[in-house]
Amino acid sequence: MRLASKTFKPRHLRQRLGLNQQQFWSAVGVTQSGGSRYETGRSMPKPVFELVRLVHIEGIDLSRARGEDFMIANRLRSTNPALYRRLMREVRSSGR
Repeated sequence: MRLASKTFKPRHLRQRLGLNQQQFWSAVGVTQSGGSRYETGRSMPKPVFELVRLVHIEGIDLSRARGEDFMIANRLRSTNPALYRRLMREVRSSGR
């Protein structure tokens, strides 16, 4: 699923995931009251938007992700794109 920043409705995503505001927003470091404001129309800063995408769309657990993990993935993608694509297909087919 792709998120279009102009049409993105965080409330719809949260409800589709079956999470309450506290669960949804705390996973990206936003208070429930701050998340509520985003859900009712306040503009969401790009960093918050990206965190929501990474956590709730891409399924990345921020408490376990490390910068070096992303660096390794980028290095693999640039040095061995065929292996990167194969691993990506395997991960997607296994359901993560």
